[in-house]
Amino acid sequence: MKDFHCCAACRHFKAERKNGVMVYNCSRLGYQTMPSYKFNCWDPAEKVKKLMVKGKGE
Repeated sequence: MKDFHCCAACRHFKAERKNGVMVYNCSRLGYQTMPSYKFNCWDPAEKVKKLMVKGKGE
């Protein structure tokens, strides 16, 4: 899990371009974050969950 645990892999992570600048937000926490940040509330996105399961099978 440590290889996946970061904001960019969380289902609450939202990335959008505003005025030509990328802005990263956590919809759960309600404030800006960065893709590489880590919080205890991390909840992996469905595609990340599948990758984690696949990684355990190898």
